[in-house]
Amino acid sequence: MENSRRSFIKKSAIGAAGLFLGGKGFSLSSYERIIGANDRINVAIIGLGRRLGAFYEPIALKSSNVRLLYLCDVMKHQRDNAAASFANHIDYRVKLENDIHKVLDDPDVDAIFNATPDHWHAPGTIMGVQAGKHVYVEKPGSHNAREGELLAEAYPKYGKVIQLGNQQRSAPESIDIVKQIHDGVIGIPYKAVSFYTNSRGATPIATKAPVPDGLDWELWQGPAPRQEYKHNTWDYHWHWYGWTYGTAEMGNNAIHELDIARWALQVDHPERVSVEADKHHFLDDGWTVYDTMKASYYYPGNKVIEWDGKARNGYLTYGSGRGNIIFGSEGSVFVNRDGYKLFDRAGKLIKSSKSDSGEGGTALGGGGGMTTTHVVNFFNAIRGKEKLHSPIDKMMISTHLCHLANISYRLKKDLITDPKTGKTADPDANKLWGRTYEPGWEPKV
Repeated sequence: MENSRRSFIKKSAIGAAGLFLGGKGFSLSSYERIIGANDRINVAIIGLGRRLGAFYEPIALKSSNVRLLYLCDVMKHQRDNAAASFANHIDYRVKLENDIHKVLDDPDVDAIFNATPDHWHAPGTIMGVQAGKHVYVEKPGSHNAREGELLAEAYPKYGKVIQLGNQQRSAPESIDIVKQIHDGVIGIPYKAVSFYTNSRGATPIATKAPVPDGLDWELWQGPAPRQEYKHNTWDYHWHWYGWTYGTAEMGNNAIHELDIARWALQVDHPERVSVEADKHHFLDDGWTVYDTMKASYYYPGNKVIEWDGKARNGYLTYGSGRGNIIFGSEGSVFVNRDGYKLFDRAGKLIKSSKSDSGEGGTALGGGGGMTTTHVVNFFNAIRGKEKLHSPIDKMMISTHLCHLANISYRLKKDLITDPKTGKTADPDANKLWGRTYEPGWEPKV
Protein backbone atom coordinates (compact mmCIF):
# COMPACT_ATOMS: atom_id res chain seq x y z
CA MET A 1 0.00 0.00 0.00
CA GLU A 2 2.79 2.42 0.95
CA ASN A 3 4.69 1.73 -2.28
CA SER A 4 1.51 2.50 -4.22
CA ARG A 5 1.13 5.75 -2.31
CA ARG A 6 4.69 6.79 -3.08
CA SER A 7 4.23 5.89 -6.74
CA PHE A 8 1.09 8.03 -6.85
CA ILE A 9 2.97 10.90 -5.19
CA LYS A 10 5.68 10.80 -7.84
CA LYS A 11 3.24 10.62 -10.75
CA SER A 12 1.18 13.50 -9.31
CA ALA A 13 4.33 15.55 -8.75
CA ILE A 14 5.43 15.15 -12.35
CA GLY A 15 2.00 16.25 -13.48
CA ALA A 16 2.27 19.33 -11.28
CA ALA A 17 5.48 20.61 -12.82
CA GLY A 18 3.88 23.83 -13.99
CA LEU A 19 2.59 24.89 -10.56
CA PHE A 20 4.02 27.56 -8.28
CA LEU A 21 4.78 27.46 -4.57
CA GLY A 22 4.89 30.75 -2.69
CA GLY A 23 5.18 32.61 -5.97
CA LYS A 24 8.27 30.62 -7.02
CA GLY A 25 8.60 28.41 -10.08
CA PHE A 26 10.36 25.10 -9.41
CA SER A 27 11.98 22.72 -11.86
CA LEU A 28 10.56 19.30 -12.69
CA SER A 29 13.08 17.58 -10.43
CA SER A 30 11.98 19.76 -7.50
CA TYR A 31 8.49 18.31 -7.79
CA GLU A 32 9.47 14.68 -7.45
CA ARG A 33 8.18 14.56 -3.89
CA ILE A 34 5.37 17.08 -4.12
CA ILE A 35 2.27 15.28 -2.96
CA GLY A 36 -0.69 14.73 -5.24
CA ALA A 37 -3.87 16.72 -4.72
CA ASN A 38 -5.85 13.65 -3.66
CA ASP A 39 -3.14 12.00 -1.57
CA ARG A 40 -2.81 11.88 2.18
CA ILE A 41 -0.10 13.96 3.89
CA ASN A 42 1.70 12.25 6.78
CA VAL A 43 2.82 14.74 9.40
CA ALA A 44 4.76 14.97 12.64
CA ILE A 45 4.74 17.63 15.32
CA ILE A 46 8.12 18.52 16.83
CA GLY A 47 7.70 20.43 20.10
CA LEU A 48 4.55 19.84 22.13
CA GLY A 49 4.29 22.95 24.26
CA ARG A 50 1.86 25.83 24.23
CA ARG A 51 1.17 25.81 20.50
CA LEU A 52 -0.01 22.20 20.46
CA GLY A 53 -3.68 23.16 20.61
CA ALA A 54 -3.30 25.14 17.40
CA PHE A 55 -2.87 21.91 15.44
CA TYR A 56 -5.79 19.82 16.72
CA GLU A 57 -8.42 21.11 14.32
CA PRO A 58 -6.50 21.41 11.05
CA ILE A 59 -4.97 17.95 11.44
CA ALA A 60 -8.24 16.33 12.51
CA LEU A 61 -10.33 17.86 9.72
CA LYS A 62 -11.42 15.15 7.30
CA SER A 63 -11.04 17.61 4.45
CA SER A 64 -7.35 18.04 5.30
CA ASN A 65 -6.70 14.37 4.41
CA VAL A 66 -3.80 14.31 6.88
CA ARG A 67 -2.52 11.59 9.19
CA LEU A 68 -0.47 12.40 12.28
CA LEU A 69 2.37 9.87 12.58
CA TYR A 70 4.52 11.31 15.38
CA LEU A 71 4.32 13.50 18.46
CA CYS A 72 7.91 14.42 19.30
CA ASP A 73 9.24 16.27 22.32
CA VAL A 74 12.28 16.05 24.58
CA MET A 75 10.09 16.09 27.72
CA LYS A 76 8.27 12.84 28.46
CA HIS A 77 5.19 14.32 30.09
CA GLN A 78 4.77 16.65 27.11
CA ARG A 79 4.56 13.59 24.85
CA ASP A 80 2.13 11.82 27.15
CA ASN A 81 -0.09 14.88 27.56
CA ALA A 82 -0.09 15.55 23.82
CA ALA A 83 -1.13 11.97 23.06
CA ALA A 84 -3.99 12.20 25.57
CA SER A 85 -5.13 15.53 24.13
CA PHE A 86 -5.00 14.40 20.51
CA ALA A 87 -7.00 11.31 21.43
CA ASN A 88 -9.98 13.65 21.76
CA HIS A 89 -9.61 14.68 18.12
CA ILE A 90 -8.41 11.62 16.17
CA ASP A 91 -9.36 7.94 16.30
CA TYR A 92 -5.94 6.32 15.80
CA ARG A 93 -2.75 5.92 17.80
CA VAL A 94 0.29 8.12 17.21
CA LYS A 95 3.93 7.25 17.76
CA LEU A 96 5.63 9.11 20.61
CA GLU A 97 9.26 10.06 20.01
CA ASN A 98 11.96 11.92 21.93
CA ASP A 99 14.45 12.51 19.10
CA ILE A 100 13.74 14.67 16.05
CA HIS A 101 16.42 12.80 14.10
CA LYS A 102 14.39 9.57 14.25
CA VAL A 103 11.31 11.38 12.96
CA LEU A 104 13.23 12.92 10.07
CA ASP A 105 14.74 9.54 9.21
CA ASP A 106 11.27 8.05 8.64
CA PRO A 107 10.53 8.20 4.87
CA ASP A 108 6.79 8.00 5.55
CA VAL A 109 6.80 11.49 7.10
CA ASP A 110 5.96 14.09 4.44
CA ALA A 111 5.84 17.25 6.56
CA ILE A 112 6.70 18.46 10.04
CA PHE A 113 5.45 21.18 12.35
CA ASN A 114 8.44 22.77 14.03
CA ALA A 115 7.05 24.22 17.28
CA THR A 116 10.30 24.10 19.23
CA PRO A 117 12.02 27.00 21.10
CA ASP A 118 13.58 29.74 18.96
CA HIS A 119 17.12 28.33 18.93
CA TRP A 120 15.79 25.20 17.19
CA HIS A 121 13.67 26.97 14.54
CA ALA A 122 16.13 27.44 11.69
CA PRO A 123 18.40 24.43 12.39
CA GLY A 124 15.36 22.13 12.74
CA THR A 125 13.75 23.52 9.60
CA ILE A 126 16.92 23.14 7.55
CA MET A 127 17.30 19.58 8.83
CA GLY A 128 13.70 18.99 7.80
CA VAL A 129 13.97 20.14 4.20
CA GLN A 130 17.29 18.36 3.82
CA ALA A 131 15.49 15.19 4.90
CA GLY A 132 12.88 15.81 2.20
CA LYS A 133 10.14 17.14 4.47
CA HIS A 134 7.93 20.20 4.07
CA VAL A 135 8.04 22.40 7.16
CA TYR A 136 5.60 24.61 9.02
CA VAL A 137 7.81 26.52 11.47
CA GLU A 138 6.45 28.66 14.27
CA LYS A 139 7.50 32.27 14.56
CA PRO A 140 10.02 33.87 14.65
CA GLY A 141 11.54 31.16 12.43
CA SER A 142 15.15 32.11 13.17
CA HIS A 143 17.19 32.89 16.24
CA ASN A 144 19.45 35.46 14.54
CA ALA A 145 19.91 37.39 11.32
CA ARG A 146 22.28 34.88 9.73
CA GLU A 147 19.84 32.03 10.22
CA GLY A 148 17.22 34.06 8.36
CA GLU A 149 19.60 34.32 5.43
CA LEU A 150 20.21 30.55 5.54
CA LEU A 151 16.47 29.83 5.45
CA ALA A 152 16.03 32.14 2.46
CA GLU A 153 18.75 30.11 0.70
CA ALA A 154 17.31 26.74 1.71
CA TYR A 155 13.80 27.50 0.44
CA PRO A 156 14.53 27.40 -3.31
CA LYS A 157 17.45 24.98 -3.01
CA TYR A 158 15.47 22.07 -1.57
CA GLY A 159 12.17 22.81 -3.30
CA LYS A 160 10.10 22.18 -0.17
CA VAL A 161 7.23 24.23 1.17
CA ILE A 162 8.27 26.23 4.25
CA GLN A 163 5.50 28.20 5.93
CA LEU A 164 6.10 30.57 8.85
CA GLY A 165 3.50 30.38 11.60
CA ASN A 166 2.43 34.02 11.47
CA GLN A 167 -1.20 33.06 11.10
CA GLN A 168 -2.66 36.55 10.59
CA ARG A 169 -1.39 36.36 7.00
CA SER A 170 -4.27 33.93 6.46
CA ALA A 171 -6.94 36.04 8.20
CA PRO A 172 -9.62 37.00 5.62
CA GLU A 173 -10.16 40.41 7.22
CA SER A 174 -6.45 41.23 7.16
CA ILE A 175 -6.10 40.07 3.56
CA ASP A 176 -9.11 42.20 2.65
CA ILE A 177 -8.00 45.45 4.31
CA VAL A 178 -4.37 45.17 3.18
CA LYS A 179 -5.59 44.81 -0.41
CA GLN A 180 -7.78 47.88 0.09
CA ILE A 181 -4.79 49.80 1.43
CA HIS A 182 -2.75 48.75 -1.59
CA ASP A 183 -5.62 49.87 -3.82
CA GLY A 184 -5.56 53.34 -2.24
CA VAL A 185 -8.43 53.32 0.27
CA ILE A 186 -6.43 55.57 2.65
CA GLY A 187 -4.45 57.33 -0.05
CA ILE A 188 -0.69 56.95 0.25
CA PRO A 189 0.19 54.93 3.37
CA TYR A 190 3.17 56.45 5.14
CA LYS A 191 3.30 55.16 8.71
CA ALA A 192 2.37 52.12 10.78
CA VAL A 193 2.29 51.92 14.56
CA SER A 194 2.59 48.29 15.66
CA PHE A 195 1.95 47.40 19.28
CA TYR A 196 1.72 44.61 21.83
CA THR A 197 0.72 44.97 25.48
CA ASN A 198 0.75 42.31 28.18
CA SER A 199 0.98 42.12 31.97
CA ARG A 200 3.45 39.29 32.44
CA GLY A 201 4.43 38.78 36.06
CA ALA A 202 7.71 38.21 37.86
CA THR A 203 10.07 35.58 36.45
CA PRO A 204 12.01 33.15 38.70
CA ILE A 205 15.74 33.74 38.93
CA ALA A 206 17.56 31.16 36.82
CA THR A 207 19.58 29.29 39.44
CA LYS A 208 21.44 26.01 39.02
CA ALA A 209 19.08 23.05 39.47
CA PRO A 210 18.79 19.33 38.69
CA VAL A 211 17.52 18.48 35.23
CA PRO A 212 13.76 17.86 35.56
CA ASP A 213 12.61 14.24 35.41
CA GLY A 214 11.84 13.16 31.87
CA LEU A 215 13.73 16.01 30.15
CA ASP A 216 16.45 15.26 27.61
CA TRP A 217 18.46 18.40 28.41
CA GLU A 218 21.18 17.53 25.90
CA LEU A 219 18.72 17.36 23.03
CA TRP A 220 16.71 20.35 24.27
CA GLN A 221 19.87 22.46 23.94
CA GLY A 222 20.53 21.02 20.48
CA PRO A 223 22.33 23.68 18.41
CA ALA A 224 23.09 25.92 21.43
CA PRO A 225 26.42 25.75 23.32
CA ARG A 226 26.20 23.42 26.30
CA GLN A 227 25.33 24.88 29.70
CA GLU A 228 24.40 23.51 33.10
CA TYR A 229 20.67 23.33 33.64
CA LYS A 230 19.07 26.25 35.48
CA HIS A 231 15.68 26.34 37.12
CA ASN A 232 12.69 26.62 34.81
CA THR A 233 14.74 27.33 31.68
CA TRP A 234 13.11 24.68 29.51
CA ASP A 235 9.52 25.75 30.20
CA TYR A 236 8.84 29.06 28.42
CA HIS A 237 11.11 31.21 30.59
CA TRP A 238 13.94 30.69 28.09
CA HIS A 239 12.31 33.66 26.34
CA TRP A 240 13.56 36.00 29.08
CA TYR A 241 16.85 34.38 30.14
CA GLY A 242 19.24 36.14 27.78
CA TRP A 243 20.05 35.33 24.16
CA THR A 244 21.21 31.71 24.20
CA TYR A 245 17.79 30.28 23.36
CA GLY A 246 15.37 33.14 22.79
CA THR A 247 14.81 36.40 20.94
CA ALA A 248 12.89 38.26 23.70
CA GLU A 249 9.48 39.80 23.02
CA MET A 250 10.53 40.98 19.55
CA GLY A 251 10.79 37.41 18.29
CA ASN A 252 7.98 36.22 20.51
CA ASN A 253 5.24 38.67 19.51
CA ALA A 254 6.53 41.68 17.59
CA ILE A 255 7.08 39.50 14.52
CA HIS A 256 3.31 39.13 14.13
CA GLU A 257 2.52 42.82 14.20
CA LEU A 258 5.60 44.10 12.34
CA ASP A 259 4.80 41.67 9.54
CA ILE A 260 1.33 43.17 9.09
CA ALA A 261 2.81 46.69 9.12
CA ARG A 262 5.41 45.82 6.49
CA TRP A 263 2.77 44.09 4.38
CA ALA A 264 0.46 47.11 4.51
CA LEU A 265 3.19 49.65 3.72
CA GLN A 266 4.74 47.43 1.02
CA VAL A 267 8.26 47.87 2.37
CA ASP A 268 11.13 45.44 2.85
CA HIS A 269 14.34 46.47 4.59
CA PRO A 270 14.74 49.80 6.44
CA GLU A 271 17.64 52.21 6.05
CA ARG A 272 17.86 53.07 9.76
CA VAL A 273 16.73 51.43 13.00
CA SER A 274 16.47 53.30 16.30
CA VAL A 275 15.57 51.67 19.61
CA GLU A 276 14.72 52.76 23.14
CA ALA A 277 14.36 49.75 25.42
CA ASP A 278 15.01 48.55 28.96
CA LYS A 279 13.75 46.39 31.80
CA HIS A 280 11.34 48.49 33.87
CA HIS A 281 9.33 46.00 35.96
CA PHE A 282 10.16 43.53 38.75
CA LEU A 283 13.70 44.85 38.71
CA ASP A 284 15.11 42.11 40.96
CA ASP A 285 13.56 39.09 39.24
CA GLY A 286 15.12 36.66 36.76
CA TRP A 287 14.11 38.49 33.57
CA THR A 288 17.41 39.57 31.97
CA VAL A 289 16.31 41.29 28.74
CA TYR A 290 14.14 44.36 28.05
CA ASP A 291 10.46 44.19 28.90
CA THR A 292 9.62 47.52 27.25
CA MET A 293 10.68 48.68 23.79
CA LYS A 294 10.06 51.50 21.38
CA ALA A 295 11.62 50.83 17.98
CA SER A 296 11.50 52.97 14.84
CA TYR A 297 12.25 51.70 11.34
CA TYR A 298 12.88 54.34 8.69
CA TYR A 299 12.36 53.41 5.04
CA PRO A 300 13.07 55.02 1.68
CA GLY A 301 10.16 57.15 0.51
CA ASN A 302 9.58 58.63 3.99
CA LYS A 303 7.76 55.60 5.30
CA VAL A 304 8.06 54.63 8.98
CA ILE A 305 7.13 51.67 11.16
CA GLU A 306 7.03 52.30 14.91
CA TRP A 307 6.96 49.45 17.39
CA ASP A 308 5.50 49.94 20.90
CA GLY A 309 5.97 46.84 23.01
CA LYS A 310 5.09 46.61 26.71
CA ALA A 311 5.42 43.05 27.97
CA ARG A 312 4.74 43.76 31.64
CA ASN A 313 2.66 46.93 31.73
CA GLY A 314 -0.90 46.13 30.77
CA TYR A 315 -2.03 49.67 29.98
CA LEU A 316 -3.91 49.47 26.67
CA THR A 317 -2.49 52.54 24.96
CA TYR A 318 -4.37 51.79 21.75
CA GLY A 319 -7.46 50.15 23.23
CA SER A 320 -6.32 46.64 22.34
CA GLY A 321 -3.63 44.21 23.42
CA ARG A 322 -2.10 43.96 19.98
CA GLY A 323 -2.46 45.25 16.44
CA ASN A 324 -1.55 48.01 13.99
CA ILE A 325 -2.64 51.51 13.08
CA ILE A 326 -1.88 52.32 9.45
CA PHE A 327 -1.83 56.02 8.56
CA GLY A 328 -2.38 57.26 5.01
CA SER A 329 -2.72 60.61 3.29
CA GLU A 330 -6.52 60.25 3.14
CA GLY A 331 -7.39 58.10 6.14
CA SER A 332 -6.34 55.46 8.65
CA VAL A 333 -6.91 51.80 9.46
CA PHE A 334 -6.92 50.01 12.78
CA VAL A 335 -6.29 46.30 12.16
CA ASN A 336 -5.71 43.38 14.50
CA ARG A 337 -6.72 39.75 14.78
CA ASP A 338 -10.28 40.80 15.61
CA GLY A 339 -10.72 42.48 12.24
CA TYR A 340 -10.36 46.09 11.10
CA LYS A 341 -11.81 49.59 11.30
CA LEU A 342 -11.40 52.05 8.43
CA PHE A 343 -11.46 55.80 9.15
CA ASP A 344 -11.47 58.80 6.84
CA ARG A 345 -8.98 61.66 7.24
CA ALA A 346 -11.30 63.40 9.72
CA GLY A 347 -11.32 60.32 11.93
CA LYS A 348 -14.84 59.19 11.07
CA LEU A 349 -15.44 55.44 11.01
CA ILE A 350 -16.56 54.54 7.50
CA LYS A 351 -16.24 50.75 7.45
CA SER A 352 -15.44 47.85 9.74
CA SER A 353 -15.17 44.07 9.60
CA LYS A 354 -15.21 41.71 12.58
CA SER A 355 -13.37 38.38 12.72
CA ASP A 356 -14.83 35.28 14.35
CA SER A 357 -11.50 33.41 14.49
CA GLY A 358 -11.32 33.44 18.29
CA GLU A 359 -7.64 34.43 18.28
CA GLY A 360 -7.83 38.14 19.02
CA GLY A 361 -6.12 38.32 22.40
CA THR A 362 -2.68 37.85 23.92
CA ALA A 363 -3.24 34.52 25.70
CA LEU A 364 -0.51 31.90 25.37
CA GLY A 365 -0.76 29.12 22.84
CA GLY A 366 -4.19 28.00 21.77
CA GLY A 367 -5.46 28.12 18.25
CA GLY A 368 -8.55 29.07 16.32
CA GLY A 369 -9.98 29.65 12.89
CA MET A 370 -7.11 31.88 11.77
CA THR A 371 -4.46 29.28 12.59
CA THR A 372 -6.57 26.50 11.11
CA THR A 373 -6.82 28.43 7.84
CA HIS A 374 -3.06 29.04 7.89
CA VAL A 375 -2.25 25.37 8.45
CA VAL A 376 -4.72 24.26 5.76
CA ASN A 377 -3.03 26.73 3.40
CA PHE A 378 0.24 24.91 4.18
CA PHE A 379 -1.37 21.57 3.28
CA ASN A 380 -2.85 22.95 0.07
CA ALA A 381 0.45 24.55 -0.94
CA ILE A 382 2.15 21.16 -0.51
CA ARG A 383 -0.43 19.75 -2.92
CA GLY A 384 0.13 22.63 -5.34
CA LYS A 385 -3.47 23.84 -4.96
CA GLU A 386 -2.81 27.23 -3.33
CA LYS A 387 -0.16 29.89 -3.16
CA LEU A 388 1.63 29.81 0.19
CA HIS A 389 0.55 32.71 2.40
CA SER A 390 3.80 32.95 4.39
CA PRO A 391 6.74 31.66 2.32
CA ILE A 392 9.82 31.64 4.50
CA ASP A 393 12.05 33.80 2.29
CA LYS A 394 9.56 36.70 2.33
CA MET A 395 8.71 36.22 6.00
CA MET A 396 12.35 36.32 7.07
CA ILE A 397 12.33 39.98 5.99
CA SER A 398 9.75 40.60 8.72
CA THR A 399 11.66 38.53 11.27
CA HIS A 400 14.79 40.46 10.32
CA LEU A 401 13.18 43.60 11.77
CA CYS A 402 13.08 41.83 15.14
CA HIS A 403 16.74 40.85 14.93
CA LEU A 404 17.77 44.38 13.96
CA ALA A 405 15.91 45.83 16.94
CA ASN A 406 17.50 43.30 19.31
CA ILE A 407 20.95 44.12 17.96
CA SER A 408 20.32 47.86 18.32
CA TYR A 409 19.16 47.33 21.90
CA ARG A 410 22.19 45.23 22.80
CA LEU A 411 24.60 47.77 21.29
CA LYS A 412 22.73 50.81 22.62
CA LYS A 413 22.99 52.57 19.27
CA ASP A 414 21.13 53.12 16.01
CA LEU A 415 21.82 50.87 13.05
CA ILE A 416 22.31 52.06 9.49
CA THR A 417 21.25 49.32 7.10
CA ASP A 418 21.17 48.72 3.37
CA PRO A 419 17.52 48.95 2.26
CA LYS A 420 18.21 46.47 -0.54
CA THR A 421 19.74 43.73 1.59
CA GLY A 422 19.03 44.50 5.24
CA LYS A 423 22.74 44.23 6.01
CA THR A 424 24.84 46.71 7.94
CA ALA A 425 28.48 47.73 7.76
CA ASP A 426 28.61 48.24 11.54
CA PRO A 427 31.35 45.89 12.80
CA ASP A 428 29.79 45.62 16.27
CA ALA A 429 26.42 44.69 14.80
CA ASN A 430 28.01 42.10 12.55
CA LYS A 431 29.48 40.40 15.62
CA LEU A 432 25.89 39.77 16.72
CA TRP A 433 24.65 38.80 13.24
CA GLY A 434 24.97 35.08 13.90
CA ARG A 435 25.66 32.94 16.92
CA THR A 436 28.07 30.34 18.32
CA TYR A 437 26.83 26.77 17.92
CA GLU A 438 27.61 23.59 19.76
CA PRO A 439 30.33 21.94 17.62
CA GLY A 440 28.76 19.71 14.99
CA TRP A 441 25.40 21.48 15.13
CA GLU A 442 26.14 24.34 12.76
CA PRO A 443 23.29 24.67 10.20
CA LYS A 444 24.52 24.46 6.62
CA VAL A 445 22.55 24.85 3.41
